[in-house]
Parts: sequence; C-alpha cells; structure tokens
Amino acid sequence: MPITAGMTLSAAAARDRAPAEKADYPPGLIPPTRRGRSQRTIGEVIVSLGFAGREAVERAVTTAKEEGRATGQVLVESGVMRHDQLARALAERFGVDYVDLSVFEIDTGAAHLIKGNVAKRYRAVPVGFMPDCSLLLAMADPSNVLTVDEMAMITGMKIRPAAASSEDITALIGRLGQLGDSVSELKDPDPEPPVPASDGAASDAPIVKLVHAIIAEAVEKGASDIHCKPGVDGMRVLFRVDGVLTAAATVAPEMTPGVVSRIKIMANLDIAERRVPQDGRLSVTLEGRRVDVRVATLPLVRGEGVVMRILDTGAVVRDLDSLGMHAHDRERFETAIAKPYGAVLVTGPTGSGKSTTVYSALGILNDGYRSILTIEDPVESQILGVDQMQVVPKAGVTFATGLRSMLRADPDVIMVGEIRDRETAEIAIHAALTGHLVLSTLHTRDAASAITRLIDMGVEPFMVAAAIDVVVAQRLARTLCTHCKRPATLPPELLAKHNLAGGSLFAPGGCIRCAGTGYHGRIGLYEVMPITDEIRTLALGRCSVDELQAAAVAHGMRTMRDDGIEKVRQGLTTLTEIARVSRSL
Repeated sequence: MPITAGMTLSAAAARDRAPAEKADYPPGLIPPTRRGRSQRTIGEVIVSLGFAGREAVERAVTTAKEEGRATGQVLVESGVMRHDQLARALAERFGVDYVDLSVFEIDTGAAHLIKGNVAKRYRAVPVGFMPDCSLLLAMADPSNVLTVDEMAMITGMKIRPAAASSEDITALIGRLGQLGDSVSELKDPDPEPPVPASDGAASDAPIVKLVHAIIAEAVEKGASDIHCKPGVDGMRVLFRVDGVLTAAATVAPEMTPGVVSRIKIMANLDIAERRVPQDGRLSVTLEGRRVDVRVATLPLVRGEGVVMRILDTGAVVRDLDSLGMHAHDRERFETAIAKPYGAVLVTGPTGSGKSTTVYSALGILNDGYRSILTIEDPVESQILGVDQMQVVPKAGVTFATGLRSMLRADPDVIMVGEIRDRETAEIAIHAALTGHLVLSTLHTRDAASAITRLIDMGVEPFMVAAAIDVVVAQRLARTLCTHCKRPATLPPELLAKHNLAGGSLFAPGGCIRCAGTGYHGRIGLYEVMPITDEIRTLALGRCSVDELQAAAVAHGMRTMRDDGIEKVRQGLTTLTEIARVSRSL
C-alpha cells in the first residue's frame, strides 16, 4: 500500500497493521496484527503472545525436529498450550483472522455449503458470510492453500481463511450432524443378508445411509449408547454422552419400521418377530477402527424400540492417574494387584466405569511375564498380550464353564467380567485361594456391600474373608468444561456443610466444545476398601453393611462422597453432579 503525502512512516505502518477496526468485527472474530505471512517463526509468535516461555518453546522445537512434527502440536500435546492458543498463534503467524467458535455466531447456511465428509477431511468449516461477499472459512491449518482452493471450487465463492481451534472445528462438525455423507467410510466386516425391498435393496438406500449415519455420529460424539424410542410423531434418537441422554435426531414415522428392520438385519435378528425382545450384535469399521455394537430390541406400546451399546474394541487402556483415582487410593489398589494371589473386586452400577478400572489394572499387570486370561461378556477392549475369551451362552460357554476351563490353562491372572451367580462366585473365590490373582466386577452400591453380596449369594463367609484383598467402589461424574466454566459462589451454610471453604468452586457455563452443557468428559469417584483383620472378623460374623463401612472408614477409607467433595473443591466438577451420580449429599 503506497504512503500518501503528509503521512508519517509510523502512521503508514499502523494502517498496514490494522486492516479493519475491531469494532467492525463480530464477537469471536479477531483480526491479525498484520495481514500476510510473518517472517517470524511460530515459536517466536507464541513467545511474543505470552502463551509459552522461551525455554519451553525451544525444547518443543528440538522435539519437533527429532520426531518430524509441528512445534505447536508438541506444545499442545505436552500441556504447555491449549488448542485455541495455538490457533491464535497460527492466525498471527500467517496474517489471517482468528475465529473463536465458542463465541462466534455460526451461520448454519454457510456451514451446510459443504458436506460433512469434506469438512472432516480438510478440517475446515464455513462459518459465515463477510460484508465483501466472501465466505469465512474456519481452518485448523490456515496455511493450507490447497484447502482454500478446494473450498472455493466447491462453494463457488471467494474464501476468507480464518484460524480456529481444531477441537472447536471437530465439535462444530459433530454439533451440525454433518455425518450422513461419512457412510461411504463405514464398512461392515461380515457379509449380511440382503436388505428387504421395503427397506431398499441398494446399498445406498436412504434407510441404510440413515442407520449408518446414526452409528457414525454416535461414535464421533463419544456416545456409549444409542436409544431409538418410537412415538406418535416418529422415532426419537438419543445418544448417551458422558452418562446423560441427549436428543440427536427424529426419524419420520414412515421411515421408522425400515430403520428398525435394518438394525435387526445388521444384528442378525428376526425381522418378522416383533412381539418379544431380541438381543444381537453387529460390527462396523469407522475410519479404520473396528466398533462393536450390542443391540437389544424391546416390544413397546408404540412400536419396537432399539437400544445399541457401543463397544470400541480398539480403545486405548487408560492409566489410573487419568481415571482420577487419588494417590492414596491408587497406592492401596496397586498394592493389592501386585500380590501373587487373592481377589480384587470393582463394584458399582452399570455404566460406572468398572471395566475401565479393571482394564487399567490389566495394563499394569501385562508385563509379558504373566499369563493373563479373561472371560468377558462382551470383550469391550482388546489388549495385546492378554488372552481374552467371549461368553457364548448358546454354545454353552458361560462365566462358570469358561472360568473352570481357564483354571486348567496355567494362568497367573484371571479376569472375570462379572460375578452374576453363586457358581461363578465360588469358582472365582476358590481360584483366589489356590494361587491365582483374580480381578472381577460386581453390582453393588458401595465397597462394603460387596462382602455381604457374596455371602448372600451362598459363598461361605470364611472363604470371602480369606480370599478378598481389596474392594473398589466407583461412579463416574461429569467434569466441567475447562473452556467455559465460571467461578461459583455458594451459600455459607452449604460451604460449611460440605467443608468447601477455601476451594476453587466453579459452575457450568456452556459453549460449542461441550455442546452447551457446561460439562465435557468424566472422572471417577472412588472408595477403596482394603480387607483388614477387623473387616475379616466382621465378615465372619455376618455383620451388616453399616458396620463394615464404619470399620473401613475408621481404618482410613475415603468414601465416594469424600472423593467427590474433594474434586468439587479442586474445581473439576459440581455438587449437583456429585449428588446426581452418588446420591450421597
């Protein structure tokens, strides 16, 4: 831009650095200091913005060169920076706008100019129209000119690139539900019977696409279950995300029977039988990752309902630190699983994360020097180095029969997916007494109840007292979204009641990253009860749950309520969430 007469050099530089007044920009859209690519490196930009110290950036640069990765990616993965800070730095580095999608008002008309699979492939979404008739494109990598050219060809519009957090872009794609076109990326590994004519015989029939898109979107959003509820106005589809059901879609009444039939065909169920419940399984491959789905149909008043449990067999086994187990509790738990024999039980209701905790223990034990055998229904995650067996009742493989066979296979560690009956309980307890380390789950409300539950099943009290080393009870509570949580002020009487004075208390906000809920992700609430001599004596005397609980607390056990209050004090969750999952406040 030429310098006009009477304009000083500093004034000209100021004009170049400010391409538009911030007042002209909508909320959430921030212009760069200077348009065009900067001569500074991304590391220098990050330091100048104050997002990281120079030493941390220099270490990241060295690591990035050694591993062939981007400096910003290394800083984010090491926890030095957030995704949104990296996007802000990239915007400054390449002289483009930065768009904060948690604040910016998304124009859905612009967002739907491209298909969902295109948005996922390029990690870019149109989010609005600018006054100069250009299309504002939120990009995870604003330096990718090929993406800009491709979007210009697809939309037929001039593209104005803007840097955005990759997390925000992924969340936006999921929120908009633009996954219908990703059906081409879904493949069923096993051949299926042909779809009936009523559902459309071609592989690209609308019903087939719809069912696959529902499963794909559920996996994309991290849902654990899909609920298909029939009604007068069609079938409501809900996803259970972080333990809470949220509406996902509504299927038109004329398409509802076809959707249910398609799911039943994929799960190898009888589509002609609509009067009795049925159970089945199906498997799909989504972006190279195998996902198993357990299907249950229910004959309801308004039609057949379907519930699908998503089992991501390729999920990474998490460590105990990431699960939220307190250091004191983790030490007790790890001490128990380090013993060569005995029983370790993890208890809680369905969906409380028991299997995840047991898998974490297997990850610690899986050192290559032990023979580890599991029997599960179903196998929720496949672990390299662990021999896993699936329960197949129709073939006569139950927990009891499988466990009996495993004892003849020279195992060091045995994992029983769930103790459901007396026979399985007795075999597991015998195994723990005869030189095997046994891990298993049980459905009880707290740790102390596990002792009385086994005795009520018919296991002799002296065997229970001798075999069990530790019982872990747990729940899963939603964690506050780190991007939108806000400071909270509670009444003094509530602070005193729960001993929260001096803590960092927060309340849920609501942004694009958490779909407006204020919560994102979950953390475990635990109580770890070692079986002391006093508890063994009480078990032999068939004492009540309250007496066992009191003895455990007297020996230093932190209850789930105490663990939950501590996590509220740390600003990780809220009292409302603790009360919802534990009912102990």
